[in-house]
Amino acid sequence: MTEIEYVNNGVTISPAIPSPYDDVELSYSGLLIQSGATEVYAHIGFGDTWANSSEYKLEKSGHQYKTKIYIPSNAENLNVCFKDAADNWDNNSGTNYSFVLSVGERKDYMLSNTFERL
Repeated sequence: MTEIEYVNNGVTISPAIPSPYDDVELSYSGLLIQSGATEVYAHIGFGDTWANSSEYKLEKSGHQYKTKIYIPSNAENLNVCFKDAADNWDNNSGTNYSFVLSVGERKDYMLSNTFERL
């Protein structure tokens, strides 16, 4: 499933295709919110093994809940699922929400290369 299809599930990220070292805004207005949850957490991991997994509490912002996620330098892809305070899960029917990361030049290389040219 692609990010565009996740919009129908109430899940978006910005930037749409993040890179390592990015701060990503994750927005959620999905099944748990629609079912009345007032406290929502995002379970976040990277790569096929959910490396460096952690949990983020989302903050209410209008009709959505949001949080910021830092993408580490070695991340391959971003995996997300959600749970509420009653431990109900929205994991996209068991397939989770997975986002591809940009495979362009790493920002640390780009920054050091820029400074070397100055």
